[in-house]
Amino acid sequence: MRQSSEQDVTSVPERGSWACKTEFLLSCLGYAIGIGNVWRFPYLCYRNGGGAFLVPYLLMLFLCGIPLFFMETVLGQFSSSGCLTVFKICPLFKGAGLAILAVNFICLTYYNVIVSYPLYFLAVSFQHKLPWEDCGNPWNTDMCYKLGTSQEDIQMSRPGQNLTNRIKTPADEFFHNKILEISDGISNPGTIVWPLLICVVISWVVVFLCIMKGVKSVGKVVYFTATFPFVILFVLLVRGLTLPGAMQGVLFYISPQWGQLTNLKVRV
Repeated sequence: MRQSSEQDVTSVPERGSWACKTEFLLSCLGYAIGIGNVWRFPYLCYRNGGGAFLVPYLLMLFLCGIPLFFMETVLGQFSSSGCLTVFKICPLFKGAGLAILAVNFICLTYYNVIVSYPLYFLAVSFQHKLPWEDCGNPWNTDMCYKLGTSQEDIQMSRPGQNLTNRIKTPADEFFHNKILEISDGISNPGTIVWPLLICVVISWVVVFLCIMKGVKSVGKVVYFTATFPFVILFVLLVRGLTLPGAMQGVLFYISPQWGQLTNLKVRV
């Protein structure tokens, strides 16, 4: 009996571990940066009155976000197990592990779709003439106008028409009409956008290659994935600060509109 139990223990494959503390710290650091830093967070600040959004954001960060992240990290390091098995210490919270798995699956599914967009942009950016430079493309509509076109010229080209919120830029129409190929409505789903499908497949293949050997492969990948985004953010910061009107944007960001705190959207 004792011999069989020893054989069972030896037959269990050894759980992978980080090669060094640096890999673990970089993997944690990688969770702190993503597309939300470039896309979602600036949009929320702009919509919710600039710095006023930082008040509920920082409150939720210190009262909820950081404690939960610390708890998950401590439990994971202590038990050396995943989210499904870690809650054996308290079966009452077993559903929390299933919820974590479901949320990760949903996030990964839509995140890879979002990753396919910049992959498509990257592929077409190698062309001599960028397809979003002007409006002379098959996917452009008659409401497309290049950036820099004055309101007077636009109004003169369409006298007597109300063009408010109807004017589109070449980049906007390239994204919606060429990349997404948005249909008229949900009743008309359209066809498969094959270039996007290929980009989605590529993103999934890259994810698989990164995690196929567990923490052994992830530990090597994070040296790039956790540091390179900070380089890109720094480049975008320098580029943004050199654009016309950058100071007005910075002042709007750091000048909170306290009246926006009464708006429910700021607290969501």
